[in-house]
Amino acid sequence: MSMTSFSTSIQLTDAAVAKIKSLIANSGETNLNLRIYIVGGGCSGFQYGFAFDKTVNPDDVVITKESVTVIVDALSLQYLLNAVVDYTESLKGSQFTVQNPNAETTCGCGSSFSLKEDLLEE
Repeated sequence: MSMTSFSTSIQLTDAAVAKIKSLIANSGETNLNLRIYIVGGGCSGFQYGFAFDKTVNPDDVVITKESVTVIVDALSLQYLLNAVVDYTESLKGSQFTVQNPNAETTCGCGSSFSLKEDLLEE
């Protein structure tokens, strides 16, 4: 299986790493990776998705930090380059968030976004 490692393409905060470790430990499963992906939809055009996955596909990009593995499919990666994945807890709830320099606008809940026009033309 061929995997590409991009340690600097997407950054994981310490809070995100700690939450991923906690969720995996509480799941009772082994060899879980957090998959981050982009799908069409949401109130701004695109939406972030997060799911645990044991499978690493040949075209997945693998990001590791402190024994946590995050995988991103090649199509989603182009929309997530240089993004920062964080985990926040507030009165509104707790969630993984993405600080995405490629997003032109985001919705109020932070789970959907629209792309800068020049990225849509590529």
